[in-house]
Amino acid sequence: MAESLQNLVDSIVAATPGLPTPGTLAQWRPTLSGDLPIQIRSNGDWEHEGDLIRREGLIRLFASILRREEDGHFYLVTPVEKWRIVVDRHPLQAIDCDCVGCNGSSTWYALLNTGGRCQLGGNNRLCIAGDSGEPYTELPNGLTAQLTRPAWYRLVEAASIEDDLAFIVSAGERIELGGID
Repeated sequence: MAESLQNLVDSIVAATPGLPTPGTLAQWRPTLSGDLPIQIRSNGDWEHEGDLIRREGLIRLFASILRREEDGHFYLVTPVEKWRIVVDRHPLQAIDCDCVGCNGSSTWYALLNTGGRCQLGGNNRLCIAGDSGEPYTELPNGLTAQLTRPAWYRLVEAASIEDDLAFIVSAGERIELGGID
């Protein structure tokens, strides 16, 4: 690991007692520390100075302190530091979806490439990008997760159809997937 990346990890570990909750992360307001040469590619790869970050634990750590602010930029944030990074499209990917429960009281969850899970629906709206037609879900702190093909196909396979419209129901909320031809 490059020395500058190790220094960043050391400062994060020193400033952050455990992984923050999304609510805790939203409350931190440090001033901008600068730009980091970290980029999240559209395929979900994380790179530092053009080299692929291969340590899954490191990616999970960074993802836990990532947020998008009103200026549209993405930042790695601790209580005392804020580093701007580059994100090509969506910072996270939903690599699979699963349904918990049955008989009308089921809830759909997306499994993220960083190991987390998020409920679909409610604050985590499922959206379809107008320009590309790609599905994604909104997450806390201004983040989004693109649904991969396997995740999207899992939802489509489970969808109900009514009036030429495909949908799923998650935690009592009807979530439309789109029209069918």
